[in-house]
Amino acid sequence: MFFLFILAAVLIGLGFLAPLWWVAAAVLLFGCVHYGRGGAGRRGFRGDPEHQGYRDYRDYRDRQDRWERRYRREHRGHGNRQARRRHEDRS
Repeated sequence: MFFLFILAAVLIGLGFLAPLWWVAAAVLLFGCVHYGRGGAGRRGFRGDPEHQGYRDYRDYRDRQDRWERRYRREHRGHGNRQARRRHEDRS
């Protein structure tokens, strides 16, 4: 990672000769910051176990929501029938 920052510094220096090198340095720095592994304090990296746990939870929640929507669609009157039975039992 340190090597990439040195390379970026060299590209910035070469940018005084041709501005295209500044573009290359900007792309390199953006890639280091955006896609790099970052320091110890960085959170949310794709390989982070904490992030993976949230992704698993989100996938589970999405599957559960799809199942509930499908069940409601297939059994539209089921809840109404149960409510009617409870009401009749109280009477």
